[in-house]
This record gives sequence, structure tokens and C-alpha cells, in this order.
Amino acid sequence: MNKYMKFAKELSDENLKTNAGGPFGACIVKDGKILGKGSNNVLSNNDPTAHAEIIAIREACQNLNSYDLSGCELYSTCYPCPMCLSATIWANIKKVYYGNTKEDAAKIGFRDDMIYDFIKNSSNDSNLLDLERIDKEETIKTFNEFDEKNDKIIY
Repeated sequence: MNKYMKFAKELSDENLKTNAGGPFGACIVKDGKILGKGSNNVLSNNDPTAHAEIIAIREACQNLNSYDLSGCELYSTCYPCPMCLSATIWANIKKVYYGNTKEDAAKIGFRDDMIYDFIKNSSNDSNLLDLERIDKEETIKTFNEFDEKNDKIIY
């Protein structure tokens, strides 16, 4: 077994004992060194964003003192959910190794299908989330000011 996936699995195994969240573990690796690790802490932290991958990304960013994790790899015990996939992409991680599939996660009660469908169909399913655009004439002003800045940083 890959040593980094083994480490991620050990994190998920430990989570079974603590009931801090779901059976998920992840680590961020660069140049053979683990820079960040996490297990699902949604329940213990009362934080729906406390997924293993997010926690590992946050720790790696802190350890590197950077929001940019270029050159890093993510090892996760499961295919990342849409939130974690987005965070991985925003962090500039280009390689993800995962153990279980999203279908495996669905079999044990973790269903991300509705989110994938929502994104894919660009639908406004108000039973899931009601998106309504308001006040663009005001909010666009800040975007326009940002666009005119000479010292802006785009990541």
C-alpha cells in the first residue's frame, strides 16, 4: 500500500473511534514530506466545511505560509466531494490520489449527487438552494475598482 494513502487511511480509521465525523482521511505531500493532514471533523467542530481534504489543505497552506500548493499532491481515502474538489483546484494541486469512489461513499450514506446535479444543470432548485441575483448595480462597483488596481493579486 502506498505510504501516504496508508497514512490517510489511518486518519480515517481513527475517526471511526472518535465519531468526530465521517470515515475520511487526507494528507498533502510535497517532495516526499507530509505538509498537511486531516480527517473529517464536521461533527466535532460543528462545521460543514471541516472535511478531511479541507483541513489538510488549510494545514499545508499554514505550514508553507502560502495559499499556493503548486507541486503538492493530495492523498484522500475517497474521491473528493464538490467542495473539496473546488478547494483542491483553487490551491493549485494538480494530482489527487483517492481510494474509494463517490459511489462507494453514497453506499454508506454520503450522497453528493444532488450537488453534482445542481452544478451540472445550472438549475435553480429552490428545494436545494434558492439563488437570486440582486443589487448588481452596486456590487459591480467594487469589481470595477478591483479591475482598475495596479497592485492586484489574482490567484
